[in-house]
Amino acid sequence: MVSHTQHNNMGLNWDVHFSLLFSFSLLLLCLRPHSGESRPPFACSGGGARSLPFCRVGLRVEERVRDLIGRLTLQEKVRLLVNNAAAVPRLGIQGYEWWSEALHGVSNVGPGTHFGGAFPAATSFPQVITAAASFNASLWEEIGRVVSDEARAMYNGGVAGLTYWSPNVNIFRDPRWGRGQETPGEDPVVAGKYAASYVRGLQGNTAGGGRLKVAACCKHYTAYDLDNWNGVDRFHFNAKVSKQDLEETYNVPFKACVVEGKAACVMCSYNQVNGKPSCADPNLLRHTVRAQWHLNGYIVSDCDSVGVLYKDQHYTATPEDAAAATINAGLDLDCGPFLGTHTEAAIRSRKMTEAQVNAALANTIMVQMRLGMFDGDPLRQPFGNLGPRDVCTPAHQQLALEAARQGIVLLQNRGRSLPLSTTSHHTVAVIGPNSDVTVTMIGNYAGVACGYTTPLQGIGRYARTIHQSGCPDVACAGNRLFGPAMTAAHQADATVLVMGLDQSIEAEFKDRVGLLLPGRQQDLVSQVAKASRGPVALVLMSGGPIDVSFAKNDPHIGAILWVGYPGQAGGAAIADVLFGKTNPGGKLPMTWYPQSYLAKAPMTNMAMRANPSKGYPGRTYRFYKGPVVFPFGHGMSYTTFAHELTHAPSTVLIPLTSLHKFENSTILSNTVKVKHANCDTLSLGLHIDVKNTGESDGTHTVLVFATSPAGKWAPGKQLVGFEKVHVVAGGMQRVKIDINVCKHLSVVDQFGIRRIPMGEHGIHIGDVRHSISLQAVSNIMS
Repeated sequence: MVSHTQHNNMGLNWDVHFSLLFSFSLLLLCLRPHSGESRPPFACSGGGARSLPFCRVGLRVEERVRDLIGRLTLQEKVRLLVNNAAAVPRLGIQGYEWWSEALHGVSNVGPGTHFGGAFPAATSFPQVITAAASFNASLWEEIGRVVSDEARAMYNGGVAGLTYWSPNVNIFRDPRWGRGQETPGEDPVVAGKYAASYVRGLQGNTAGGGRLKVAACCKHYTAYDLDNWNGVDRFHFNAKVSKQDLEETYNVPFKACVVEGKAACVMCSYNQVNGKPSCADPNLLRHTVRAQWHLNGYIVSDCDSVGVLYKDQHYTATPEDAAAATINAGLDLDCGPFLGTHTEAAIRSRKMTEAQVNAALANTIMVQMRLGMFDGDPLRQPFGNLGPRDVCTPAHQQLALEAARQGIVLLQNRGRSLPLSTTSHHTVAVIGPNSDVTVTMIGNYAGVACGYTTPLQGIGRYARTIHQSGCPDVACAGNRLFGPAMTAAHQADATVLVMGLDQSIEAEFKDRVGLLLPGRQQDLVSQVAKASRGPVALVLMSGGPIDVSFAKNDPHIGAILWVGYPGQAGGAAIADVLFGKTNPGGKLPMTWYPQSYLAKAPMTNMAMRANPSKGYPGRTYRFYKGPVVFPFGHGMSYTTFAHELTHAPSTVLIPLTSLHKFENSTILSNTVKVKHANCDTLSLGLHIDVKNTGESDGTHTVLVFATSPAGKWAPGKQLVGFEKVHVVAGGMQRVKIDINVCKHLSVVDQFGIRRIPMGEHGIHIGDVRHSISLQAVSNIMS
């Protein structure tokens, strides 16, 4: 049966009723103390331990950490090596659960966070892949700041921890990956910028070893982007990765996370990299993360991965060997019981030393000290004022809506089908298995949302709706509901089809088998579009790309929108874009490949570059040059923009650190090793005028790509900078984008060494082209 406005209004009335009830309950709860009446005392808040040196706030953190570790027995130390760290009652220290998640809002996935009572919900922002489509670094940091406000409030209330194992900054290498939705996409520069921005927001933008608001953790290090494909799972996968790809692609976001974001934690992954488990590889952990990147924090294993490398990968002969191998490699904390069970025996059998345990604990306890966990009652500390009234605030929920708006990507708009008009489109058929969903919109690693606006409810604020699901779910196994959907489309002034995926199709431990719409969704779209009396908009809800070539080529389908998983306010954002209240400005953070791509690219092949002799097409826009459904960076607007490059250098001199290095094979194949260049002075300022040449205000993302001189190491093109700018109709805004020569105009050779090619580099900004010549010069010679 076709359901009309009555059904929609009932939904809206319930929303209003729930919202009022929720607000009233929250008000009552806010009047109560939020320190948690039954919560045990915090460390250093009372008793004899309060006078001990590790509780003295005036001492240097390093001294306090050393004092505390010196008071622990070996058995007590071992029980602190796991995520559910045990209490030390004689020192007034309570147990602590390290595992909490905050991927795009405070989550209840980890055991460290609990919703209920004074904290029934938290703001649920768009899934990361959707937020990434905004290409807005300030937005990413602001989301992090809001999430950490709510996390601190919940910690103060005794229902959450302060260590959040987020963000996921793995590269979205293969379009089938079920967890690609959690990442900032396929580009290492975008992923690195996202990592640093979100971490700064979460941690309070502290420099170096300062106080932390919460402790972020970048995961899953490294080359992890396969969960369960074609009989290969993440617990048994050995990722064979070249030194070139590791340096140029897979490690880039993690380095940015630690070096630029100052993250307090890195999580190592389940998989092996070139035959060694990530969590037992000293080159990856001790030598790279800690020695080269100077991590000021701790390294934690993905959950049970220490047990996995022993039981599933058979990497060591005994469990004691596994405990010793991971701690020796640089692991500080085990998410799981393995180190708590086997470390003491490993010490007794002299496979490792107690001093190594002390070093691991120094890294974890240092972070707890920076969080204020040994400073007594948190309500008397910075951020102690945060409580229930600071969660799900109107401002936070408005930011969730704005983030969803900025992440929506207009993929196609044939004949200017959108925006719809409230004066011309009084009745809208809203059709599809995702047309009235709630939890689907928040994706995975989410919590309990403050409330939802579904696509049906959002559209209902602009027009009378006729709702039909067309399919009972995204699997869409039959066509039984097609008829009513086609009838609805024929009756309405416009039709909106909300199709796509959900966590039953793509999720952790569930990689996709194909890129097409599941089941008979394509048939539903085509038949409804043909029956529609007015313009048709196809809205795609998904984390990964979908091959919708059929829709691109269907003259009955005017517009195509990708909305990712748009968060709790997703339906309102979708409607705002459909009716033109918001001018879409999102860009795709990943390539949309055709279905035919999959046969040539097994998920187990980690190589980024194409290998034509073996028919391997390469990966991501940087190395894959075949046909696409929609390219990386694609996104349309209801207006038009033009660029003008008003300032950029034509020649840049690359100062070398010494004449000796200049003469001693520093220049190879007409390149300069980055470590031999004086990078401090090598920042290029590009000034770009962005003009809105259309008839409506709009927000535009300036994408700056660079191409290197022809060479065997260089990608075809590489994103080197981006900036979001709002321009009124007929107006102009100047944007300045800084390009770091060593970071952005360098390439990586087959040995993993980063080099700067001399010669002509191309800069591409939309249709604008500019050439910059790089020339090496020794400081002594100059």
